[in-house]
Amino acid sequence: MNQLLLEYLPILIFIGVAGALSLVFLIVPFVIAPSNPDPEKLSAYECGFNPFGDSRMKFDVRFYLVTLLFIIFDLEVAFLFPWAVTLSKTGAYAFWSMMVFLGVLTIGFIYEWRKGALEWE
Repeated sequence: MNQLLLEYLPILIFIGVAGALSLVFLIVPFVIAPSNPDPEKLSAYECGFNPFGDSRMKFDVRFYLVTLLFIIFDLEVAFLFPWAVTLSKTGAYAFWSMMVFLGVLTIGFIYEWRKGALEWE
């Protein structure tokens, strides 16, 4: 049992050092950094101008649709890399499974395109 616990000792040391460094990195700026807030430093700033709109305004739904499309196709690429690497070992079943997966994503993309999610007028 002692041998098994000794195998985990480097991991525990690593976690301890990481925790200690994290605490040091969190505490040192409060001790070293000067704190001289003035009204100009604490004021809201938006690209060189004073803010001219409410920060709680509603965004157009197209922002969310484009974000969802990006996530969908980003995940598609994440699934394609391991599939492409192991394709010679996995065989025809894996190939056709991925074709079905890509087909579903293509249908979703065509649906979004027809609904006008990619149009910016």
